[in-house]
Parts: sequence; C-alpha cells; structure tokens
Amino acid sequence: MLLTALVFLLILSVLVLIHEAGHYFVAKKFGIKVEEFGFGLPPRLWGKKIGETIYSLNWLPIGGFVKLYGEDEAGAGRIAPVKSKEQKAKASDEKRAFYSRSIGERAAVILAGVVMNTLLAIVIYYAFMFISGFKTELPLIGEHTFFLVNQQVKTDIIVNEVAKDSPAAKVGITPFSRILSLNGIPVVSSQKFSQIIAANKGKEVMLAWQDVKTQKKQKAIVVPRVNPPKHEGALGVGFFPMKTVELSYDTPVQKALSGITHPANLMAYNFDVLKSLIDVSVKEKTIEPISQGVSGPVGIFSLVGTIVDIPNVKERILQLLNLAGLLSISLAFFNVLPIPGLDGGRLFFILIEAVTGRKVNQKVEGYAHMIGMILLIGLIILVTFKDISSLLK
Repeated sequence: MLLTALVFLLILSVLVLIHEAGHYFVAKKFGIKVEEFGFGLPPRLWGKKIGETIYSLNWLPIGGFVKLYGEDEAGAGRIAPVKSKEQKAKASDEKRAFYSRSIGERAAVILAGVVMNTLLAIVIYYAFMFISGFKTELPLIGEHTFFLVNQQVKTDIIVNEVAKDSPAAKVGITPFSRILSLNGIPVVSSQKFSQIIAANKGKEVMLAWQDVKTQKKQKAIVVPRVNPPKHEGALGVGFFPMKTVELSYDTPVQKALSGITHPANLMAYNFDVLKSLIDVSVKEKTIEPISQGVSGPVGIFSLVGTIVDIPNVKERILQLLNLAGLLSISLAFFNVLPIPGLDGGRLFFILIEAVTGRKVNQKVEGYAHMIGMILLIGLIILVTFKDISSLLK
C-alpha cells in the first residue's frame, strides 16, 4: 500500500508539475509576474516565498495552479471574484500584469500547460515503445482501425471461474488466466476451445495458459472429465472470449513517429469506446455503461496498485509508463476543452475578446470559472464515490 501510494503520488506530481511549469516558464519568459506556484488546490498546507513567487503545497492533491499577477483569481484556486487588479496595481508593476499583455501572450501562457503535457506524453511513449520493442497489445472493444501501425486482431479465451477440485484447479489454473493452446494447437476462438475439449474427454491434453496479471506462462497435462458435475463442464472452468489487437510499429517511419502516433491512436480508440458506451447507455436507458468506463483518483490508485504487484519488472515498468503517458495526454486534451475552470475555459474568454475586441466583464468570467470549478469538483466526488463502491464490491 505504501509503495502504491508513493508511485501514485509520483505520477500525479510529475504530471501536475510539468503542466504548471509550462504556465510558469512562459509567463516568466514574457516578464509576467508569478505570484504563486501551487501543487494541489487550496487551502494552503505549506508555502515559502522565494524572490517574488510563493511556492506552496495545498490540501487537495488533485491538481495545481500558477497564480499570475493581474489574473482573475477565480481561475487560480480562489473561488471568488475580486475587485479589478487595475485598481490595486502599482504603476511600476502594471506592465507585468497578466491583464495588460497582448491576446497572443495570454493565450500562449494558457496553452503552455497543455503543450507540456503533450510533449511529456510523447517522451513517455517513445520510451515505452523502445522498451517494448515497438510492439504492444490492447483489448479490442468493437471495431477500430489504428493508423501508421501494423495491426493483427486475435481472440483470447480468458478463464474467469474455476470450480473447486476440477481438473483445471488441480493443475493450478486460476481465474483470469489466458488459454494459449491445447495439444500445441493455438486457441483462437471459444468454439475451437470447446470443440477440442469435447473431443478429448477422458484423454490427456497438454494445456498451456498464461496468468493475465503476472504474465507467467505454464503448461500441464489435464484430463477433461467425461461426466462432470452439473454446470461445471469437462475442465471445470467458466470462460469468455476477449478480442485483442497487436500493434507493431515495424517500418523506420512507423518507429520514428511511434511516440506521436501511439498516444494519438490511444486517444482516438478511447473516444471510439466512449461512443460505444454512450450508444449502449442510450439503448438500455441507463448510465451504468458510461460510469463503469470512467475512473477518478481512487480508481487510478487501485490500478497503480495492480501494476505495482506485477512480478515481471519489465512488464511493470511498461504498464507504469503506459498509465503515465495516457494520463498525460488525457490531461492535455481535457484541459484544452472550453470548460470554465479549466485552461480551455480561460482560453475561450480570451478568444471572445479577440473576436469582439472587448474584454469579457471580469465578474461574469469570475463567476463562470467559479461555477465550472464547483461542477468539476462535484464530478470528481461522484466518480470517487463510484470507484470506492466498486472496490468494496
């Protein structure tokens, strides 16, 4: 649990600090005064002023912020609009205020965090691809075509139940094992699996399987029962077919671009899956499929725990890199959406100013960010409650 917590906080810290560092350094580049660089959301736990900037740790470790001089404070962690900074700024500092800068400079500062998370994801996935030999597998839901990569779809047979004292239990097969072959014949479908077992009742069969969690491969001779107990089957296993797609970045061009194309492929695939879940939810008139496809901090923490428990060091590193890369590119994408309280929401108001030639009323923007932040925190609470309920079940 302690190791899981440390790894979880390390991943979260790197993602947040890289994001906020983008805002920080671009603001510094333009000479904008940075009042505070905070990890987590207020209230403040600890802070130290170095130069003109306060560096702080805050109680809610789910994000971070960079507070710029002359910026609407509702979007920087203080959920309350204040009087115009113009009324408070010293004449000598006014040129360093965020509000006094050009639309282009303000937009660049806002977008810097998104750009940094995107670059981080690219770096992570180049490392992931190099370590994995430019090959990886994904569970395939529905149909999807990945670009700039060779792909091969296969069907795995996953054991999810093992009856007590059954032939499968006696040779050590456990739930969530992948059946690899029977008598050296690769198992490519549930129909093929059932046919081979049915044809070999009472006979010795060489069964090969792989633990999905540990990736450990095993072989054993098993004898399917001729007259098994009711509802147990000849082997005594319950199973389901699962499609997977093997992605191979083989050509020089594919390998050279893999750090860019793979996260793009993952995002496109995730949206395809999300669309499928929404379609199922609409058809069945329930939000359950969508809610099961979304996780918050608790769900991510649980996933980190599962990865940390993987005994194979290489596989553990790959899965941690994959998780960090996916979180980074997801953070970049969702942060740029025009939702008040996020970077994209702030950028949206800057774009309105660019089109109309007039700044949006500060109170209106402040209240918009305040409401957006409240809704986002409420969503996080709901997802967290769902994750905790799932873990308890």
